[in-house]
Amino acid sequence: MDFKHFLYESPWTYRIVRTMLAGVFVWSGIAKVVNPRAFARVLSGWDLVPDPLLAPVAIGLPVLELLAGLGLAFNLRGSLNTIAGLLLLFLAVLGYGISNNMNVDCGCFSPEELHSQNSLKMAFLRDVGLAGAAVYLFSWRWVHRRALTAQATGLP
Repeated sequence: MDFKHFLYESPWTYRIVRTMLAGVFVWSGIAKVVNPRAFARVLSGWDLVPDPLLAPVAIGLPVLELLAGLGLAFNLRGSLNTIAGLLLLFLAVLGYGISNNMNVDCGCFSPEELHSQNSLKMAFLRDVGLAGAAVYLFSWRWVHRRALTAQATGLP
């Protein structure tokens, strides 16, 4: 079995990566949904969300993460796009924190998870890896969509 077969022809690689990425988002969403006040305090530390919007964002963002993760686990349309958008948002916010030398909690999984500048860098690298997984899922779908189109039209 060659590398291309492993990545693009075997449905198991796709399923495993999809399930793992979905699990990360479900876990992250649940960790924050159970204590929205703590997550609101974390958001407040970033000073990116106006005070009147802290509560809706502290509840809505984790719910969106949870639903997108569940959607990806069940391979529902739009869930991978949502996760990719969330990852871009998270990377932008973490990049902002790193570039401004902020010493804040990342708020990625729980309010107590990360507490230093170096931890923001680690969270950024972790999110780059998750974004890489999302890119793989998009590319797998593209390869398979092209193959199905070629098969339906009789093209090589």
